[in-house]
Amino acid sequence: MERVTEGVKTLLGNPKKAIIKLAIPMIVGMASQIIYNLVDAIWVSGLGADALAAVGFFFPFFFLLMALATGIGVGGSSAISRKIGEKRKEDADTIAIHSMIIGIIIAICVGLPFFIFSEEIFSGMGAGKVTEMAVDYAKILFGGSIFIFFSSISNAILRGEGDAKRSMYAMLMGSVMNIILDPIFIYLFNMGVKGAAVATLISMIATSIMFFNWLFMKRDTYVSIHFGNFKFRWDIIKEILKVGLPASVIQLSMSFSMLALNVIVVRTGGTDGVAVFTTGWRIVMIGTLPLLGMATAVTAVTGASYGARNAEKLNTAYMYAVKIGFFIEGAVALFTYFFAPWIAIPFTNSSNSARIADDLIEFLKMIVFFYPFVTFGIFTSAMFQGVGKGINSLIVTVLRTLIITIPMAYVFGITLSIGLKGIWIGIVTGNSLSAIFTFIWGRIYVKNLFKIFETEKKVIKQI
Repeated sequence: MERVTEGVKTLLGNPKKAIIKLAIPMIVGMASQIIYNLVDAIWVSGLGADALAAVGFFFPFFFLLMALATGIGVGGSSAISRKIGEKRKEDADTIAIHSMIIGIIIAICVGLPFFIFSEEIFSGMGAGKVTEMAVDYAKILFGGSIFIFFSSISNAILRGEGDAKRSMYAMLMGSVMNIILDPIFIYLFNMGVKGAAVATLISMIATSIMFFNWLFMKRDTYVSIHFGNFKFRWDIIKEILKVGLPASVIQLSMSFSMLALNVIVVRTGGTDGVAVFTTGWRIVMIGTLPLLGMATAVTAVTGASYGARNAEKLNTAYMYAVKIGFFIEGAVALFTYFFAPWIAIPFTNSSNSARIADDLIEFLKMIVFFYPFVTFGIFTSAMFQGVGKGINSLIVTVLRTLIITIPMAYVFGITLSIGLKGIWIGIVTGNSLSAIFTFIWGRIYVKNLFKIFETEKKVIKQI
């Protein structure tokens, strides 16, 4: 008899309750990861601004690895949720197996070349005096790419079946380990920046072991993963990639955007500018944390609703998330603006990093205009992914990251010679305009779904 878990019951139940019930564990789990990232930045900042810059140069590549892993995970998660809505468990199982294998293959194909050519890459980026530190940090994490992919895709599989609590437990454990191990490897073992990477890798391995236990040892999840009679099925690969490939490209475009913005920042503010930008963006990630957690819930709930051909539940979940998210981000923006000087203190408390304090405060005060508008874009993209329209998400993200934001940052920062302040203006403007466009498109799409599903019902009645 098919096992119906609490997560599946949540997905198929009240959409508002499902959004909250799935979002809260994900917000807590993501919060732990972002807090770790901040603590990591604080520990690294004690080594000086050069160390912060070295980690900053690797940041786009870590983002790239996560982009690919997250993309495949989102593709698999979205497809699993739709199959749950359609009540087709065997297909959900097959999708989970394919997602895992595709992810491992990509991890090897991407991580290995970056590991081998890391020195040439960072030298070519203009890392200069921090190249050696950047290489030391990057090689360890490039070498651990397979754990990044395995943990990310395993997490996505659990999210797809509505099991947000165990996703939270895994993220919490990894983050707590990171926070504990960072000072030990960085300072006690005197490994410096390299120690921060070692701590991160150990934590990822531990998280992967936890996921492996749930999926392959206890086997108490809704989906069942067995490799005994596995054969590649192109229809399943297509089902995953129609969302996963655009999702990966979305993340890659964001990675490329970060890389391009780093280059623009280097031209304008040098390595100190990179330290300001990457450190400030860590803080932005905390500000958007509630949205990121809710977005995973939106994808799962709208996916299940779409599979069940229930436009009303889909629309309710989508709009409920938008309303709550906009209110939360408005509050975040006000808090960040008024408390920016205090928020910057932990990252500028050493003599080597104090020189970036004023620029970091300016960044924090200007970026507040980004928060409320990003709500519309994030949840609309999550909804598109949930219903299997990965290309829609890709279009709006490329518009935001590549077509609007980068050129605006360049024009304001370099062409008009406004400097770092101009780059921050470009980032805010590009993201805000694209978010509004995305939301309008999303509303039109959902309105059309009502008509499509109603027509389908009429056809079924006639048959």
